Amino acid sequence: MLPRNNTPGPLKGGAAKPRKEQITAIEMIAVVLSLVWLTGTALFFLVFTPGGEAGGSALHFVIVLIAVFMPVAMIWVGATAARASRVMREESQRLRAAIDAIRQAYLSQNQSGGFVMETSVNQKLDEIAAAQRKTETALTIFSSTRVGQPEPRSMMAPPKEQTAPDDQVALPLGTPAEDMLPPLERPDFIRALNFPDNPEDKIGFAALRRALKDRPTAQLIRAAQDILTLMSHDGIYMDDLRPDMARPEIWRRFAAGERGRTVAALGGVRDRSSLALTAARMKQDAIYRDAAHHFLRLFDRMFTQFAETASDSEISELSETRTARAFMLLGRVAGTFD
Repeated sequence: MLPRNNTPGPLKGGAAKPRKEQITAIEMIAVVLSLVWLTGTALFFLVFTPGGEAGGSALHFVIVLIAVFMPVAMIWVGATAARASRVMREESQRLRAAIDAIRQAYLSQNQSGGFVMETSVNQKLDEIAAAQRKTETALTIFSSTRVGQPEPRSMMAPPKEQTAPDDQVALPLGTPAEDMLPPLERPDFIRALNFPDNPEDKIGFAALRRALKDRPTAQLIRAAQDILTLMSHDGIYMDDLRPDMARPEIWRRFAAGERGRTVAALGGVRDRSSLALTAARMKQDAIYRDAAHHFLRLFDRMFTQFAETASDSEISELSETRTARAFMLLGRVAGTFD
């Protein structure tokens, strides 16, 4: 929104006052032509016409009047039209300049606002990554110092037996920190894919922090962050999209590998400007295209696993996240649902 007291360009200071021009070049030309014509007709009828033909009937008098004054009237009609055309052209130029100034101010404000938002989100994600590294380091140190703790068989190699004299016991091999973490809960997974709503969204950042500790989910989140940032440069924001939401069974058909008309409802984004901008960037920008296809592959792989055990309500919640909306928009442009 533009500042109320900072209207750019020709709109500054209120409406422009019309210029009061008494005589312009158009009027001067019309006056000259009228005088030339009147002089010519006066010479013709008063000097060159014989005296016997000067008199006559009323019809002759009317014809003389028409011959004298009709061209003069046509000259002034043309002058009036030319002046009106010039005024309209000037007003059109001023209006176009005002619209361009407003558009530039709006775009510059959106870019500055988007940059501030992007910077704050990147700072938050950097803080989360730093906290994640600290947590992993602490867990690794903890796992290397504890003794005699049983480990799940599916997350570690068989322990190497050691025989030691006296009171020494067998020490298990150290395991990676991510293998010691509990599995990511579905509510946290869905909330992380929607990203925090604002810097005060503590629940959203907590869910995002837990999701980044899961390696496959972290890959998807980073890919989604990259493509959402690229789309924001074109003024495309997921909160502005209102797609037609597909039913959970259609999402399940997509996860099962169906394509074509049966799953076409997944491309429910109808915003023409967003579709046009995205299609243009996909054709012209190789980096944009690679980021989009990388994100589509990760989301497809993730949802195939997610749909195996998720309920219909969880699929519906997932489809309303910002990440899912980006998938619906990019998938329709890339032909994923064809």
